[in-house]
Amino acid sequence: MIRVRLESPDGIVVEAEGADGARLLDVAQAAGMPLEGTCDGDMACATCHVIVAADDFTRLPRATEAEEDLLDLAPAATRTSRLSCQVRLTAALDGLTVRVPAD
Repeated sequence: MIRVRLESPDGIVVEAEGADGARLLDVAQAAGMPLEGTCDGDMACATCHVIVAADDFTRLPRATEAEEDLLDLAPAATRTSRLSCQVRLTAALDGLTVRVPAD
């Protein structure tokens, strides 16, 4: 299992685990994080936007151009923003820390 540290918009930190290959969106939702994922991972929205801890961002595979285009529309997007539906957990991401933005 891959460990993930999730921080809600109000600062509550939850430790969660997901199987290798699981979507970060699914793991975060199961842990009670307020991520909509309205398009169910079809990259048609940005309602699963998370901000990855700067120290962890370089461990992620690069975002596709389509993902970057959607992130341009996400409120409160930063240089370490990602769509959680596009992040698949792997052993290389064990201990990943992400924050759900307020907007």
